[in-house]
Amino acid sequence: MKPLRTILAPTDLSALARHAVVRAALIAADSGARLALQHVVSVGALDVLRHLIDGGTGDLEQRLLDAVRGEVQALAADMGAAHGVVPDIELVVGSVLPEIASHADAIDADLLVMGARGAGFMRELLIGSTTERVLRKTTRPLLVVKQMAHESYRRVLVPVDFSARALHALNVAQQVAPQAELVLLHAFEVPFEGKLRYAGVEDSALSGLRANAGREASARMNELVAAAGLDAHKVRRVVVHGEATTRILEQEHEQDCDLIVIGKRGLGVIEEMLLGSVTRHILAQSAADVLVADRDIA
Repeated sequence: MKPLRTILAPTDLSALARHAVVRAALIAADSGARLALQHVVSVGALDVLRHLIDGGTGDLEQRLLDAVRGEVQALAADMGAAHGVVPDIELVVGSVLPEIASHADAIDADLLVMGARGAGFMRELLIGSTTERVLRKTTRPLLVVKQMAHESYRRVLVPVDFSARALHALNVAQQVAPQAELVLLHAFEVPFEGKLRYAGVEDSALSGLRANAGREASARMNELVAAAGLDAHKVRRVVVHGEATTRILEQEHEQDCDLIVIGKRGLGVIEEMLLGSVTRHILAQSAADVLVADRDIA
């Protein structure tokens, strides 16, 4: 398993985005990875400013850019003082999404770290528009930070469906939170259970089907732990019956997890605009940070 090498934290310099930068700095300090801070001054917003001001705007525009550069440098200095990490700085004028993607490619970022909007603000639209657009676009692991970061991650919930993506998610979880305890969760449902009940199948028979499905899932969970090379004594394994989103959110709280690692396309569900429905709901409703990863860190 390769270590993290480069972390990119795009920031709009808001208070909520600062939480993401602090988390990125903590991960960089734990892993020894290089940290890069990026702020994109929207060329569209600058164009509006130019339109509103009569006459020359060169001096005002330069003063604006100098002020922004000062904020980014101060943020980088704070990360160095607090966490011993000296970030690289990228300040550019352009279109936000292409500039983030371009810089991630230029530095070959292993991990992107961005902020969510925060709790209580249109709950179902929790992640900010830029973060969501980057998430839909990028193939790189992206950590969506919701909580103020005080310490390294302690316990990580990894929902698994036993596909190749499950191994990817486990690998990324270990790279981002190497000291954390892992909680592997598989939520299963008996196919056509509702229709079978409607057709008159007795509860005892349905219970038997659920028991068989649970035993099979437990066996496959053990195989996954072995395939991932995990210490079987240091991993919690949870196999539960029920709908995936509901069980993930329940276990997040019951297991006291501060990070959820999940695939972009959810747990085998039909893709919806590149984000699976399970993943979208977890991003919207979880209290913990969410790391979305469909591939290993290269």
